[in-house]
Amino acid sequence: MTNAPVVVQGLTKTFYDESRGEIRAVDGIDFMCNEGEVFGLLGANGAGKTTTLRMLSTILTPSSGSATILGHDVVKDPQGVRKNLGFFSASTALYPRLTARETIEFFARINQYPSDRVKERVDYLVNRFGIAKYADVRVEKLSTGMKQKVSIARTVAHNPLMIIFDEPTVGLDVLNALEVIETIKELRSEGKTIIFATHIMSEAEKLCNRIAIVHGGRILACDTLDGLRDQTGHRYLEDIFVQYVKGQA
Repeated sequence: MTNAPVVVQGLTKTFYDESRGEIRAVDGIDFMCNEGEVFGLLGANGAGKTTTLRMLSTILTPSSGSATILGHDVVKDPQGVRKNLGFFSASTALYPRLTARETIEFFARINQYPSDRVKERVDYLVNRFGIAKYADVRVEKLSTGMKQKVSIARTVAHNPLMIIFDEPTVGLDVLNALEVIETIKELRSEGKTIIFATHIMSEAEKLCNRIAIVHGGRILACDTLDGLRDQTGHRYLEDIFVQYVKGQA
């Protein structure tokens, strides 16, 4: 047994396609995340990263295997998982007619943040993420960068110990992407445990304490960047990634 915040064992997800038959989007993966680390899932589009994260966040039910988030089983106790987890995806839409402040408050309340502290929490996040000037503007009127800030603020509205970021910089310009990366670093410094999925090598190099290389629904390697360098003899993560993926061809 382990007290690790995230424990994944044999996690599998299959889908059925009429033309291709059974598809194993995630094929029996195993990994653990340590408290206060950024654990990277690095893989190309279609590697199985998002499907894995959707199972961990209880959006999808695993076909087999198990996963726990802070001791809560994703199948047996989905409500316990959601209460302790923040999930951010660049594809997750905000409610356009709510203001930034209303959005953060809404997510704090539905994720059961103590009701007597919601206003204090919302005010803190509005100031922390530099939203104050636009706090009472409807989301549909905000810039892309400001929407991104609101999205992250609502992800952490209930102050979860565990946060998932699924390709959080997709579609952002360089400055907004860097701001997202800095925010994730700050959350790590607060002791949050973070799973960070990306296909961008430089992001994984900057952020991740450990990196799992994902391809074809499987984890091909999992280690620190220095450990992966020692195993392959390559310095750059791009070369390390290519070596593992080509080895599966």
